[in-house]
Amino acid sequence: MVANVNTPAKVTMAQQGPELSELVQGYWRMAEWGMTPQERLTFLKQHIELGVTTVDHADIYGGYECETLFGQGLALDQSVRDEIQIVTKCDINLCTSHHPDRKINHYDTSATHIHQSVNNSLTRLGVENVDVLLIHRPDVLMDADEVAEAFTELHKVGKVKHFGVSNFSPAQFELLQSRLGKSLVTNQVEINPLNFEVAHDGTLDHLQMKRIRPMAWSCLAGGSLFNGTTEQEKRVIKELEALRLEIGAESIDQVIYAWVRRLPSNPIAIIGSGKIERVKAAVSSLELELTREQWYRVWVASKGHGVP
Repeated sequence: MVANVNTPAKVTMAQQGPELSELVQGYWRMAEWGMTPQERLTFLKQHIELGVTTVDHADIYGGYECETLFGQGLALDQSVRDEIQIVTKCDINLCTSHHPDRKINHYDTSATHIHQSVNNSLTRLGVENVDVLLIHRPDVLMDADEVAEAFTELHKVGKVKHFGVSNFSPAQFELLQSRLGKSLVTNQVEINPLNFEVAHDGTLDHLQMKRIRPMAWSCLAGGSLFNGTTEQEKRVIKELEALRLEIGAESIDQVIYAWVRRLPSNPIAIIGSGKIERVKAAVSSLELELTREQWYRVWVASKGHGVP
């Protein structure tokens, strides 16, 4: 049984909603977790109990398998659907055994593909709707009017409640927003101590200006911050460990989550682990705070030089 910890708050992502949990459980690697359907349901219920009620998916995760695996667990207790908020994504076309006709990986934001992707996700997840649909990657061939029409129809028929984007620049975000009557509710972007370019290229400034909270993926840099091999990774790990001791964190991943959360755009972090103890550690990190100087120590370690 998981010990009691402070429950993450529900936070409003944008002025028109939705409310998501302050931390999000990611299911990108669920196909690697080796869980039975019952174990998947148990894990879901455990992180709900911890207050992590929002789940992050994409149609392509696990080679189009992860939504199905999640749906198999959810099917064992459909009442759990009312306790969670489901985020999923579309527009990446992968060459897999599911699509032998494709010759290369590519993007597709056509209305036909968006509708087909949503229908497939709903079937795999075993649900009637999703709370948030994101365009996964910017598509150079995106027709903003066509995407907006697809979004409007999906909302009208009740299949998708809210819409957002992922990995979009401010200009790409505003292009799509200009065609919509309903506000985009997030931009899911990579934020970690090794890669925080979005803090400098205007992406997070843009979201803060619009009072829209980003979702942060790869907060732990895919595990690189636990077994660093490059000089940058070694510098950052050393600084994170020093900060861990200073602020009383149990592990450096807690320091990292606190570092991401310190950004004034108020990102909500996605947890990638399928181990409930790691989820518990992430939840406990909500009690930790970094000073400005402590935050910049990680910045300096990452950049390899002081501030200008």
